[in-house]
Amino acid sequence: MVDLHPDRTVRVLSAGTALPGPPVDTEALAERFGMDRLWRQWVDTFIGTRTRHLALDLATGEPRESLADLATTAAGTALARAGVSAQDIDVVVLGSATPDTLMPATVNVVADRLRIDGISTFQLQSGCSGAVQTFDVATALLAAGRHRTALVIGGDVIAKHYDVHADLRSLPPELLVNYVLFGDGAGAAVLTAEPGHDDAPIVRTVLTRLAGLDREPGQVLRWYGTADRDRADTPANEDYKAIEELVPELAAEVTDELLDDLGWERDEITYLLPPQLSVTMTEKIVKRLDLPLAEEITVVGETGNNGNALLFFQLERLLDTMSAPSRAVAVAIESSKWIRSGLALERDGGN
Repeated sequence: MVDLHPDRTVRVLSAGTALPGPPVDTEALAERFGMDRLWRQWVDTFIGTRTRHLALDLATGEPRESLADLATTAAGTALARAGVSAQDIDVVVLGSATPDTLMPATVNVVADRLRIDGISTFQLQSGCSGAVQTFDVATALLAAGRHRTALVIGGDVIAKHYDVHADLRSLPPELLVNYVLFGDGAGAAVLTAEPGHDDAPIVRTVLTRLAGLDREPGQVLRWYGTADRDRADTPANEDYKAIEELVPELAAEVTDELLDDLGWERDEITYLLPPQLSVTMTEKIVKRLDLPLAEEITVVGETGNNGNALLFFQLERLLDTMSAPSRAVAVAIESSKWIRSGLALERDGGN
């Protein structure tokens, strides 16, 4: 839990996002991979995701946009909305499970494109909790007085693991589900501890907790080098049953811990930004969290599960509607080795 210094209030000035290409609906996926109507009904009923955006050409498999491309666009939007120049940023933190390369770090490629130099940069290798972890690192640095204004970025390009020539009819469920769950995208936010932004939402607390002791990974993404690229292991695996069982439980633990730490009551939460694996999973989680007056902010039905970008898409919508006084809770669960994370925001009208 980040203990924010009372004299160094951290506020969220803006958010920006980026999606690659046009939306790809389930019908287009079915036509591309030769899947029948029964499969389409399965996606609609058990997954619920209607569209996703892919950073590759579905017909050829050729990449169209990189994570750095999307992150640069999202960051530029966030900076413009905050009224902050790139030169005002003194720390950049990026979270991703799918960096463009192992070296150089994608965060530094993005900083270069934004003409940012001479500052601290950090890249966090993480699944869906990575977006919250960027807030964890940035708010700690800002609250400690080491930095003034931070750019935090999250995103993933998961389609690089797609085999567009695969016969989906022959794939086991743990591989087949990846083709419908995931999409690509990036998001960014500007955080500051500088005075003069009393109307912007305050980051009240940030929480990240490893919860994977003795638990098998729920998701695996593999990198291949020259020595192991011909191995039979698949590049991406998803244990959807384990995720379906554990994510609601971990999300409830995060919510309880956030509320207990802040002394907030469940009926005092105005907005809920829930985990976004799929539409059907989100519905189950929201019911489990039992925040009776909270307005749900969900994007996964249109964006697909684009990993570390999701929180920023939710924040973008939240900042457009969040009035004072109000309180928001965001929860993200990483299934790879099970990390539970969340943050709380409050807009208090300048108090």
